[in-house]
Amino acid sequence: MGRYTGAVCRLCRREKEKLFLKGKKCSMGKCPLSVKNYPPGEKTRFVRKLSVYGLRLREKQKTRRIYGLMEKQFKLYFTRAEHMKGVTGINLLQLLERRLDNVVFRLGFAVSRSQARQLVRHGHILVNGKKVDIPSYLVKLEDAIEPKNHELEIIKAGIEAAEEREKPAWFELGEKKLKGKVVRFPTREEMPPVQEQLIVELYSK
Repeated sequence: MGRYTGAVCRLCRREKEKLFLKGKKCSMGKCPLSVKNYPPGEKTRFVRKLSVYGLRLREKQKTRRIYGLMEKQFKLYFTRAEHMKGVTGINLLQLLERRLDNVVFRLGFAVSRSQARQLVRHGHILVNGKKVDIPSYLVKLEDAIEPKNHELEIIKAGIEAAEEREKPAWFELGEKKLKGKVVRFPTREEMPPVQEQLIVELYSK
């Protein structure tokens, strides 16, 4: 199965919360979730209570959709997190946060993670002065991330939109916010509000 290419607002409706997949539209009154706060489909206005398995599955799907990953990719991150020291759930989220496409979004060079992924793939992002076009590249401590061309309109629009978002404390922002340096890895409080323990329980079965 290929990457999802349908309306991303349906994904937010399916999870019954904003996943911020559409940039500025998510913070505006035009967000479909504020009008249709029920899952997509004709027969989903009156849904049954989710089972324990269903709750775990939905949490995994929500997290996977936030970062825009395929099922196989997500499972590989979980397997890697299991073999790391520390808490598996937090390790998993930290690995996802360290992805270059997510870092580009967090730094404000793009209005969404999907747009950030496109910027990386097209070679518009430099890591330590060298072009990196792999969205899944994991940033390391002291890595410096910046756009190749600061004058791109898409970069300017991203920086403008990022003014409304909370600034990531695990980065050191350079002059005019056009360069970010990883000074530490994010803490649990700085990562998305997901219940990672449910994901661990789902894969542990």
